[in-house]
Amino acid sequence: MKITNITTLLGGNIVTGKERVETPVSFGFAADLLSDVLTLEVESVLLITGLCTLQTIRTAEMAEIDCVVIARGKKVSPAMKDLAERTGLILIEVDCSVYKASGILFDAGLEPVF
Repeated sequence: MKITNITTLLGGNIVTGKERVETPVSFGFAADLLSDVLTLEVESVLLITGLCTLQTIRTAEMAEIDCVVIARGKKVSPAMKDLAERTGLILIEVDCSVYKASGILFDAGLEPVF
């Protein structure tokens, strides 16, 4: 599923990576426990989380995550935006919950990691 489709389905706002909206992702994963993210062994992953911190960006980079969806209406800080731009991470802000975002994307055909 392409980032542009994900953004539309979730009614989201692309904060970083607008030039990469045609990038496809194959799997979705929802977590607020970043140690769980580091256990992933698949490529082409979208992370849905309510954690809006620099550590989220660093963890996504280490886990080679393509895109992070920040849920629950949280806003990305300037420092997060800067780090995401430097690492090439796509960041999307959405108003809905992690649960709702996961359900919408699952119903639309995005495969779960587990």
